[in-house]
Amino acid sequence: MTTRTADRTQLDSRPLPVQARLSAAWMTLVYLVLYIDYFHLYQPGEIDSIRNGIIFEFEISGMLMSIFFVIIGIPGLMVLLSATLPARANRITNIAVTIIYIPIMIFNAAGATPDYAVYYVLTIGVELAIMAYILRTAARWPRA
Repeated sequence: MTTRTADRTQLDSRPLPVQARLSAAWMTLVYLVLYIDYFHLYQPGEIDSIRNGIIFEFEISGMLMSIFFVIIGIPGLMVLLSATLPARANRITNIAVTIIYIPIMIFNAAGATPDYAVYYVLTIGVELAIMAYILRTAARWPRA
């Protein structure tokens, strides 16, 4: 029996499997979306608007909350699916969901006021960069 001793002078930098990279990207996106939505509450009048039953221009209802759940639930589910689906289904699912979600992320800029333009450019820009990474990674997935 041989024991592998770690060389403490060099870092071991094995490449991550494609599934792990995609799953990590989706997880990062989910965390950012949640934090961005949370920080959105700091804008003047947002909490009062929610207390008055309005989110953006929409009346708060069970249907609206269900739509919000689906919008955040699918990327959350992609964390699991990216780690577990077979390669072909994984690649197709990641490409399809990313293409569907890019317009959803851009829609978040609707109703943005000029004084929060930098905030929206930064946050949506980071979200889109992650989506581009997911799309590129899935599209370049080595085929057998």
